[in-house]
Amino acid sequence: MAPASAPPDRFEPRHYSATDGIRLYYRAYGDPLATSPAVLCLPGITRNSKDFHDLACHLTAQGRRVLCPDYRGRGLSDYDPDWRKYKPEVYVEDLLQLLTLEGVDRFVAIGTSMGGLLIMGLVVARPAALVAAVLNDIGPEIESGGVLRIIDYIGQDHPQPDWAAGLAHLKATYPDLGLPDEKAWINLAQSTFRQTDDGQLHVDWDVALARPLREGGPIPDLWPLFRALDPRPVLVIRGGRSDVLSDSSLAKMIAAKPDLIHVTLPGVGHAPMLDEPAALEAIDALFARLDRSRLDRR
Repeated sequence: MAPASAPPDRFEPRHYSATDGIRLYYRAYGDPLATSPAVLCLPGITRNSKDFHDLACHLTAQGRRVLCPDYRGRGLSDYDPDWRKYKPEVYVEDLLQLLTLEGVDRFVAIGTSMGGLLIMGLVVARPAALVAAVLNDIGPEIESGGVLRIIDYIGQDHPQPDWAAGLAHLKATYPDLGLPDEKAWINLAQSTFRQTDDGQLHVDWDVALARPLREGGPIPDLWPLFRALDPRPVLVIRGGRSDVLSDSSLAKMIAAKPDLIHVTLPGVGHAPMLDEPAALEAIDALFARLDRSRLDRR
């Protein structure tokens, strides 16, 4: 009997073992027998699968299959006892293992911040499988100010006594994020903190994530990885207030790939939530283009 597909607003929680035995978590949305390429949603460096729930439901309603993993050291995945494994090469290996276990041979990747960098790693590791990419507020040139801010924040816990305090903390920490309403802030808080046995809220990631970033030296040249995305359709979504992807860096990306699709969201910082109307419109247009291309080949 074929596996049943979940309702558009539901997902199946799943686990798998990485090649080194770490137990990793992911959400599976939609029909596993969907004929269109699967969608792999990759969160930012401390983020997790919760960030993509609304977008995954939106795409599932279109008949798509969506996979949203928690990297090791985040969310419901195991924390790695060896902090040296918190690095892109290991994350890419974990993602390749997930794709193999799920039987995914063609996929579209949507990556926020570090997730976008992992897309560039995946296209090198499995070039025939990646159909298209959405890079959310990230590119081959990363502003140093944004990197230092992120490293400083993720390397420490930020315990909060209750959800009201957690909301206030996030609003003070991300004044330029540009979320539209209180519901959006609550969603962010619920995907940032977890409540533990001490009754307090703690960040939902391993603070040891920061150690490789502090001790790993300068960021390597990422332009060869970005160029490896050719000739696939690539959409870049940039926050107008981003301190990670600058307007000048986006201009260089356009020069390197003239067919690059791009949209900048005024008043939004790093990183867009991908539920902004202009972001959703651009994502829908990309998938519509892919669907037309797939039908034309039949």
